[in-house]
Amino acid sequence: MAELLHRIKKRIRLPAPLFKLLNGGKPSFECPVCHYHGPFRDVNSFAGRRRHGECPACGTLERHRVQYLVVTDILRTLDVSKMKMLHFAPEPFFRNFFVSRFGQYETADLCMKGVDYHVDLQKLPFKDATYDFIFASHVLEHVPDDKKAIQEIRRILKPGGIAILPVPIVCEKTVEYPEANPHEAYHQRAPGLDYHEKFKPFFATVETRTSETLPEKFQPFIFEDRTIWPTKDVPLRPPMAGPRHIDVVPICRA
Repeated sequence: MAELLHRIKKRIRLPAPLFKLLNGGKPSFECPVCHYHGPFRDVNSFAGRRRHGECPACGTLERHRVQYLVVTDILRTLDVSKMKMLHFAPEPFFRNFFVSRFGQYETADLCMKGVDYHVDLQKLPFKDATYDFIFASHVLEHVPDDKKAIQEIRRILKPGGIAILPVPIVCEKTVEYPEANPHEAYHQRAPGLDYHEKFKPFFATVETRTSETLPEKFQPFIFEDRTIWPTKDVPLRPPMAGPRHIDVVPICRA
């Protein structure tokens, strides 16, 4: 019976109440987005199983919870109803979150369907100082010339504007790949804890907020085994010690 329940939990995405009932022995957390209380779902990642990653009620992952907490804190100090925002590679959850708050909300991506603009981040068609707020989560690691993309984001940002540009931090020091790796969702690099230094030549200030600054009840950390790297499919990522890793949200101000 126990083995059968294990197989069910592994293969089927159970509704949150049933998932909570069948996983009562796991640690409990709180989702800041939907206010679910209970165990979180494990997810699969490049490094294998990632524990406590996903809210079973709304589906938000660690990075979404961290970004949500940081962004809501920032927006409390701004009258965004008068601001114009650009959202790159818009996630459904954040699309709904932003469109209900900003006076003008636009979306962009290279290939994604349903966006306002199909653009290359390395050569944006927008005029200088067009947007007050720009959000691009887990985008820059896919761009061949990320410094050019950062420069373009700064160019279209109004004076005093804010760009939120998080990337997955997966090692100590950033590793640039000779070509995109299809086994890492075509990442062009493995961003390290030093990655945000790339922003400083372009922005007036760069502030970083990490998982360690947020309440642990929201489970803002990434629990995965990164000592497995390098592997055959991911040969250039160096290993990273520890079972628990931080996520980082950079706040770049023009």
